Formats: sequence, C-alpha cells, structure tokens
Amino acid sequence: MRAHIETVRVDGHGVRLRTVAPAGRVRDAFAPTIVLVHGIGMSHRSFRRVQAALSRTHRTVAVDLPGFGGQSYAGRRLEEHEYADLVVRAVTARGAGDLVVLGQSMGAQIAVEAGLRHPDVVTSVVLVGPVVDDRRRSLVRLAAALTVDCVVEGVRMNGVVFTDYVRGAAQYLRELRPMRDYRMIERVRGLTVPVLVIRGLQDPVSRHDWAERVVAAAAEGALVELPGPHHVQERQPIAVARLVDEFRRVQTLQASRDEVAL
Repeated sequence: MRAHIETVRVDGHGVRLRTVAPAGRVRDAFAPTIVLVHGIGMSHRSFRRVQAALSRTHRTVAVDLPGFGGQSYAGRRLEEHEYADLVVRAVTARGAGDLVVLGQSMGAQIAVEAGLRHPDVVTSVVLVGPVVDDRRRSLVRLAAALTVDCVVEGVRMNGVVFTDYVRGAAQYLRELRPMRDYRMIERVRGLTVPVLVIRGLQDPVSRHDWAERVVAAAAEGALVELPGPHHVQERQPIAVARLVDEFRRVQTLQASRDEVAL
C-alpha cells in the first residue's frame, strides 16, 4: 500500500499527513479514519509498523506536527490544544470525519484535547503510553525514564528516536514545559468520548499505576497492557491494531443499542 503524503497549512503552520488505506483507496469515505499523533520530538515514523497493520482495513493518517519530522520550526511554543486543533482541521480539510485519534506519549495529550474540543468529529481516543504522571512530573525523572526505555526499545525504534530528536530539537525544547505541566487526569475527566489506554508492560515512562488512574478518570475507559516498552505500538503492531479495531467495534455496537433503546 502506497502512502499519499501531503502538507496541509492551517493558520500558517504545516501539518504533514501520511495517508494509507486498503488497496490505496485514500480518498474513499472509510469510517472511521484513524489519526496517529506522535510524541514529543518524534514523527510519523514511530507509527510505521502499526499504520501498516491498521491500514489493511481502515483509512489511516499519520501526522507530522509543526516543528517535527523534518518540518521547519513552528516559530513559537504550541500548546496541546493548539496542536489538537491543527491536526483535526488538517485531517477534516481532506474529507475525513468520524475520527479515532490515537496519540502516543505527548501525542496522547493532543488526542485528549482533540476529543475535548472536537467531539462532533472525534468519536473516541486511544492513548498509548500517556504522559506525564503527575506523581513523577520532574523533567529529570522523565529524562531518566526515557534513558531506561532506550535499553528495552528495539534497534530500529532507537534509531528513529535519536534521528527525529535531532531533526526536531528546536521545537522539542519549547514543548518540554507544556508537556510536563499538562493536567492529564483533569482533562480526561472532561471527555465525553470513550478512552482506550494501551501501555507496554516494560514501559518505565508511563507506569501501571498512572495508566490505571488515567482510565479511572474517564467516563468510559479501558486499559490494556501488552509486552513491550514505551513505543509498544512498534513492538506489538498487530496486537495494537486489533485492540483499536475491537474497541471501535464495541463502541459502534453500544451506540446502536443506545439508538434502539431510544
């Protein structure tokens, strides 16, 4: 399946979209569209394997946020809600609606904001290795956990991490503070859409107790843990794709039952 790559400009910022769909049908009205939002310093490359798995049955869009993935520096710090607006506007401008937004690490914060700010088009959010644990919020502790994670990540993902960090260094440094200070629990409490949290069992960044508290804050949430590190979508692409599809199907079935009950 060949990816369709384009950059959509929203309010002067470029959002690169890497769209892949079954049999290359990137313009067809598949529903839902699964939007993949990378973490701080990263790019769409952190989703290459799971996007390939998901796109067998869904239209998928992996984004490169402004300032990351080789794109030029955004010119200033962007808050999570700004990134969320940019992503949703860029994707819907290309005809996609009924979005499942899957965010990894800092991308999970953006996914939450997308669900809060655009519940008319975002039907559910998937948080993979969400950050930042409010009981381990210091940047020093985050850096230490990320260093430990490098030991359990695979060679390919470590290569992606290091090269993406270099390419996005200017934006990375400006996004550290907003990422650290983001009030995940408080924001998840405000969501009206279902939440699926996925974490790796060997993830030292997004720990079990933290993931449990994130799910507990959701009006409708579920937690699944898979063998793997912080980038568990790289280690377990098929399992993550199946979880997302099952989660979507359960929500669709529940919505149908609710309609019948009415």
